[in-house]
Amino acid sequence: MAINVNTVYTTVLSILNKEQRGYLTPYEFNQLATQVQLEIFENFFEDYNQYIRMPKTDVEFASRMDHIHEEFQVFEENKPASSVTSNVYNLPIEPAVHRFGSAFYEKAIGSPEIEIVSKREYHQQILSPILQPSENFPIAIYQNDKLTVYPAQASPLASDIGFNYIRKPKDVRWGFSIGSLGQYIYDPNIYSANLINKSSLLSSVTINPTNKNDAVVTSINPDSTSGSGVDLSVNITTTGGTGSATVTSLEVVNQGSGYVANDLITFNAANFGGGVGGDLVLKLKSSDFNYDSTYASTNFEISESQQSQVILEVLKYAGVVIRDPSIIQAASQELAQDNANEKR
Repeated sequence: MAINVNTVYTTVLSILNKEQRGYLTPYEFNQLATQVQLEIFENFFEDYNQYIRMPKTDVEFASRMDHIHEEFQVFEENKPASSVTSNVYNLPIEPAVHRFGSAFYEKAIGSPEIEIVSKREYHQQILSPILQPSENFPIAIYQNDKLTVYPAQASPLASDIGFNYIRKPKDVRWGFSIGSLGQYIYDPNIYSANLINKSSLLSSVTINPTNKNDAVVTSINPDSTSGSGVDLSVNITTTGGTGSATVTSLEVVNQGSGYVANDLITFNAANFGGGVGGDLVLKLKSSDFNYDSTYASTNFEISESQQSQVILEVLKYAGVVIRDPSIIQAASQELAQDNANEKR
């Protein structure tokens, strides 16, 4: 199970503030947390390489190799090539390849693994009549993030080749809104760049509806949109007299999908007890979306077994940010002791 980003941030702040040592802003924390996760992630592979050469144990829950493999299998992906030209296949783009593992010829029966060879080995192999590449025994040259596969196909498809690889962890993000006193309020909603913020859209209202009475409308869907977005629902409160109204609250209930900045979203006036021709219209701004706001969060993707190390590593870097050598020293000593215990 992944580490909750709010747990780490609040723990770090508690330790820093216990003796009034300083404050770490959400932006600073997100930068440090992302760097710490990446460092721990890269160390998985170094540790795995060491454990391969060490005596192994079959005792349940005690195998270091199994534990490390469990850590990085979360980041393992199996995706087709992103595109192909002739027999040259481009690596997957989303998510991007961080560590290339293997490739498979999906077009052949059993999807045989493609043997990766150097140019020198390729030229030697094609000179031998018994070592010619075939669909059952394909070979490839891996260079400049491209895979040149043999034998070449007359009508190749990107889906002909499957890649097994490791992606990078997602950037850690402690998302927040600003409270009435200027305080940071944690937003637990999961970050996705193109999602509408689960917050207020009041500032995006361009036309207020006509209204005979005050109205409160809950979980209402748009009557029309200028784009391809679907499934947005909101709670709306209006106040005003006959023939006019002002929207005083417009909160997102369900973010939907497919919406983009500058989409016009319309709610018919009839929804608010009004007359014809006075619809409520919103024009979405880039700041209404996760990618251009502070809303929504991304947890650490490494497992909870790494939580203590994550907190100590963040504290170590936080000591640099707030210029407190004692924090750096205390965190470094604790990390050194943990590492020594793990290597026993």
